[in-house]
Amino acid sequence: MPRDNKTPLIQKIAKQAYITYKGFKSESNGDNNLLPDRHSELLSLVTAIRAADLKIPPRKAKASPGASGPHNPPVTYMHICETEVFSMGVFLLRTGASIPLHDHPGMNGMLKVLYGKVSVRCFDKLEDPPSVSLPQFDPPLAPPQAASVRRSVLRSVAEYSEGSGPCLLTPLRHNLHQIDAVDGPTAFLDILAPPYDPDDGRDCHYYRVLYVCVCVCVCVHLCVWVLCVPSPPNDE
Repeated sequence: MPRDNKTPLIQKIAKQAYITYKGFKSESNGDNNLLPDRHSELLSLVTAIRAADLKIPPRKAKASPGASGPHNPPVTYMHICETEVFSMGVFLLRTGASIPLHDHPGMNGMLKVLYGKVSVRCFDKLEDPPSVSLPQFDPPLAPPQAASVRRSVLRSVAEYSEGSGPCLLTPLRHNLHQIDAVDGPTAFLDILAPPYDPDDGRDCHYYRVLYVCVCVCVCVHLCVWVLCVPSPPNDE
Protein backbone atom coordinates (compact mmCIF):
# COMPACT_ATOMS: atom_id res chain seq x y z
CA MET A 1 0.00 0.00 0.00
CA PRO A 2 1.33 3.48 -0.85
CA ARG A 3 0.79 4.73 2.68
CA ASP A 4 2.79 1.84 4.13
CA ASN A 5 5.61 2.42 1.63
CA LYS A 6 6.07 5.90 3.07
CA THR A 7 6.53 4.56 6.58
CA PRO A 8 10.24 4.56 7.53
CA LEU A 9 11.65 1.05 7.83
CA ILE A 10 12.85 1.65 11.39
CA GLN A 11 9.28 2.59 12.36
CA LYS A 12 8.00 -0.65 10.82
CA ILE A 13 10.64 -2.56 12.79
CA ALA A 14 9.61 -0.88 16.04
CA LYS A 15 5.94 -1.69 15.43
CA GLN A 16 6.69 -5.31 14.57
CA ALA A 17 9.03 -5.71 17.55
CA TYR A 18 6.21 -4.61 19.84
CA ILE A 19 3.81 -7.08 18.20
CA THR A 20 6.37 -9.90 18.29
CA TYR A 21 7.50 -9.56 21.89
CA LYS A 22 4.31 -8.33 23.55
CA GLY A 23 3.31 -10.80 26.23
CA PHE A 24 6.78 -12.36 26.47
CA LYS A 25 7.53 -13.20 30.09
CA SER A 26 11.11 -12.74 31.24
CA GLU A 27 12.48 -16.04 32.50
CA SER A 28 16.24 -16.37 32.82
CA ASN A 29 15.90 -20.11 33.42
CA GLY A 30 13.97 -20.93 30.28
CA ASP A 31 13.09 -19.89 26.73
CA ASN A 32 9.57 -18.78 25.91
CA ASN A 33 8.34 -19.69 22.45
CA LEU A 34 7.57 -16.71 20.22
CA LEU A 35 4.90 -16.96 17.54
CA PRO A 36 6.84 -18.04 14.41
CA ASP A 37 4.97 -15.85 11.92
CA ARG A 38 5.46 -12.70 13.99
CA HIS A 39 9.12 -13.47 14.61
CA SER A 40 9.70 -14.21 10.91
CA GLU A 41 8.17 -10.88 9.92
CA LEU A 42 10.43 -9.02 12.36
CA LEU A 43 13.44 -10.97 11.12
CA SER A 44 12.62 -10.02 7.51
CA LEU A 45 12.33 -6.32 8.35
CA VAL A 46 15.52 -6.24 10.41
CA THR A 47 17.44 -8.08 7.67
CA ALA A 48 16.56 -5.28 5.24
CA ILE A 49 17.73 -2.36 7.42
CA ARG A 50 20.81 -0.43 6.28
CA ALA A 51 22.80 2.49 7.65
CA ALA A 52 21.21 4.80 5.06
CA ASP A 53 17.76 4.06 6.51
CA LEU A 54 18.92 5.65 9.76
CA LYS A 55 21.00 8.35 8.05
CA ILE A 56 24.15 7.06 9.76
CA PRO A 57 27.31 7.80 7.74
CA PRO A 58 30.03 5.11 8.07
CA ARG A 59 32.96 6.18 10.23
CA LYS A 60 36.38 6.53 8.69
CA ALA A 61 38.63 3.49 9.06
CA LYS A 62 41.39 5.52 10.68
CA ALA A 63 40.55 7.89 13.49
CA SER A 64 42.29 11.25 13.49
CA PRO A 65 45.10 11.80 16.03
CA GLY A 66 43.71 12.32 19.50
CA ALA A 67 40.26 11.11 18.47
CA SER A 68 40.01 8.66 21.37
CA GLY A 69 39.07 10.22 24.65
CA PRO A 70 36.14 10.94 26.96
CA HIS A 71 34.24 12.70 24.15
CA ASN A 72 35.08 10.09 21.50
CA PRO A 73 34.90 6.70 23.23
CA PRO A 74 35.64 3.45 21.35
CA VAL A 75 32.00 2.36 21.78
CA THR A 76 28.99 4.68 21.71
CA TYR A 77 25.25 4.00 21.88
CA MET A 78 22.55 5.86 19.97
CA HIS A 79 19.15 5.40 21.61
CA ILE A 80 16.17 5.01 19.28
CA CYS A 81 13.24 3.97 21.46
CA GLU A 82 12.18 1.96 24.51
CA THR A 83 8.81 0.61 25.62
CA GLU A 84 7.80 -1.83 28.33
CA VAL A 85 8.12 -4.55 25.67
CA PHE A 86 11.47 -3.86 23.97
CA SER A 87 14.35 -1.40 23.57
CA MET A 88 16.14 -0.48 20.35
CA GLY A 89 19.28 1.46 19.55
CA VAL A 90 22.50 1.48 17.56
CA PHE A 91 25.99 0.67 18.80
CA LEU A 92 28.91 2.32 17.00
CA LEU A 93 32.36 0.77 17.42
CA ARG A 94 35.63 2.34 16.39
CA THR A 95 38.39 0.34 14.71
CA GLY A 96 39.62 -2.37 17.09
CA ALA A 97 36.87 -1.70 19.64
CA SER A 98 35.13 -4.45 21.57
CA ILE A 99 32.07 -4.95 23.75
CA PRO A 100 33.40 -7.35 26.41
CA LEU A 101 31.83 -10.68 27.32
CA HIS A 102 28.40 -9.94 28.81
CA ASP A 103 24.87 -11.31 29.18
CA HIS A 104 21.22 -10.27 28.90
CA PRO A 105 19.38 -12.28 31.61
CA GLY A 106 15.88 -13.34 30.61
CA MET A 107 16.01 -11.38 27.36
CA ASN A 108 15.74 -12.00 23.63
CA GLY A 109 18.02 -10.08 21.31
CA MET A 110 18.58 -9.23 17.65
CA LEU A 111 21.83 -7.72 16.32
CA LYS A 112 21.97 -6.45 12.72
CA VAL A 113 25.14 -4.92 11.26
CA LEU A 114 24.55 -1.61 9.46
CA TYR A 115 28.09 -1.13 8.14
CA GLY A 116 31.48 -2.71 8.69
CA LYS A 117 31.95 -6.15 10.19
CA VAL A 118 31.76 -7.70 13.66
CA SER A 119 32.89 -10.98 15.14
CA VAL A 120 30.46 -12.40 17.70
CA ARG A 121 31.55 -15.15 20.09
CA CYS A 122 28.51 -16.73 21.80
CA PHE A 123 28.28 -18.97 24.86
CA ASP A 124 25.47 -20.76 26.68
CA LYS A 125 25.54 -20.79 30.48
CA LEU A 126 25.51 -24.24 32.03
CA GLU A 127 23.55 -25.13 35.14
CA ASP A 128 26.07 -27.30 36.97
CA PRO A 129 24.99 -29.73 39.70
CA PRO A 130 26.51 -29.24 43.17
CA SER A 131 28.87 -32.17 42.51
CA VAL A 132 30.82 -30.19 39.88
CA SER A 133 33.90 -28.71 41.52
CA LEU A 134 35.86 -25.68 40.39
CA PRO A 135 39.20 -26.23 38.64
CA GLN A 136 42.43 -24.93 40.15
CA PHE A 137 42.75 -21.34 38.98
CA ASP A 138 46.08 -19.57 38.72
CA PRO A 139 46.21 -17.27 40.59
CA PRO A 140 43.74 -18.73 43.11
CA LEU A 141 40.43 -16.97 43.59
CA ALA A 142 39.39 -15.31 46.82
CA PRO A 143 36.31 -16.95 48.44
CA PRO A 144 33.95 -14.11 47.41
CA GLN A 145 35.12 -14.46 43.79
CA ALA A 146 34.52 -18.22 43.76
CA ALA A 147 30.82 -17.58 44.29
CA SER A 148 30.74 -15.53 41.07
CA VAL A 149 32.28 -18.22 38.83
CA ARG A 150 30.22 -20.32 36.45
CA ARG A 151 30.76 -22.69 33.55
CA SER A 152 29.64 -21.93 29.99
CA VAL A 153 29.92 -23.71 26.65
CA LEU A 154 31.07 -22.10 23.40
CA ARG A 155 28.23 -22.32 20.87
CA SER A 156 29.39 -20.23 17.94
CA VAL A 157 31.99 -17.84 16.58
CA ALA A 158 30.78 -15.97 13.50
CA GLU A 159 31.36 -12.79 11.54
CA TYR A 160 28.49 -10.54 10.45
CA SER A 161 28.49 -7.74 7.88
CA GLU A 162 25.91 -5.47 6.25
CA GLY A 163 24.75 -8.27 3.97
CA SER A 164 24.35 -10.81 6.77
CA GLY A 165 21.14 -11.68 8.54
CA PRO A 166 20.73 -10.79 12.21
CA CYS A 167 22.53 -12.52 15.06
CA LEU A 168 19.90 -13.86 17.47
CA LEU A 169 19.96 -14.61 21.19
CA THR A 170 17.41 -15.98 23.64
CA PRO A 171 17.37 -16.30 27.45
CA LEU A 172 19.17 -19.66 27.09
CA ARG A 173 20.82 -19.59 23.67
CA HIS A 174 23.82 -17.37 22.86
CA ASN A 175 22.95 -15.14 25.82
CA LEU A 176 26.58 -14.71 26.87
CA HIS A 177 28.61 -13.09 24.10
CA GLN A 178 31.45 -10.78 23.08
CA ILE A 179 31.34 -8.44 20.08
CA ASP A 180 34.49 -7.22 18.30
CA ALA A 181 34.88 -4.78 15.42
CA VAL A 182 36.72 -6.44 12.51
CA ASP A 183 38.91 -4.63 9.94
CA GLY A 184 37.61 -1.16 10.73
CA PRO A 185 34.75 0.70 12.40
CA THR A 186 31.28 -0.81 12.51
CA ALA A 187 27.73 -0.12 13.63
CA PHE A 188 24.84 -2.43 14.41
CA LEU A 189 21.17 -2.18 15.31
CA ASP A 190 20.42 -3.78 18.69
CA ILE A 191 16.96 -4.93 19.82
CA LEU A 192 16.40 -6.36 23.31
CA ALA A 193 13.11 -7.74 24.61
CA PRO A 194 12.10 -7.16 27.29
CA PRO A 195 14.34 -4.14 28.00
CA TYR A 196 16.76 -3.88 30.89
CA ASP A 197 15.15 -3.66 34.33
CA PRO A 198 17.47 -4.37 37.30
CA ASP A 199 14.46 -4.47 39.64
CA ASP A 200 13.11 -7.42 37.64
CA GLY A 201 16.42 -9.28 37.37
CA ARG A 202 17.37 -7.94 33.95
CA ASP A 203 20.71 -6.23 34.48
CA CYS A 204 23.74 -6.66 32.24
CA HIS A 205 26.67 -8.55 33.79
CA TYR A 206 30.22 -8.65 32.45
CA TYR A 207 32.55 -11.65 32.61
CA ARG A 208 36.20 -12.58 32.29
CA VAL A 209 37.35 -15.98 31.03
CA LEU A 210 39.44 -17.75 33.66
CA TYR A 211 39.85 -21.28 32.36
CA VAL A 212 39.25 -23.18 29.12
CA CYS A 213 38.64 -26.93 28.84
CA VAL A 214 36.86 -29.54 26.70
CA CYS A 215 33.47 -30.74 27.98
CA VAL A 216 32.60 -34.27 26.87
CA CYS A 217 29.32 -34.15 28.79
CA VAL A 218 27.92 -31.63 26.29
CA CYS A 219 28.91 -33.36 23.05
CA VAL A 220 32.57 -32.36 23.10
CA HIS A 221 32.26 -28.58 23.14
CA LEU A 222 34.78 -26.04 24.30
CA CYS A 223 33.89 -24.96 27.83
CA VAL A 224 35.05 -21.94 29.78
CA TRP A 225 34.89 -20.92 33.40
CA VAL A 226 33.98 -17.25 33.64
CA LEU A 227 34.09 -14.78 36.52
CA CYS A 228 31.52 -12.01 36.90
CA VAL A 229 33.44 -8.71 36.97
CA PRO A 230 32.53 -5.02 37.35
CA SER A 231 31.19 -3.19 34.32
CA PRO A 232 33.92 -1.56 32.20
CA PRO A 233 34.26 2.25 32.30
CA ASN A 234 32.15 4.07 29.73
CA ASP A 235 35.22 5.39 27.93
CA GLU A 236 36.89 2.00 27.46
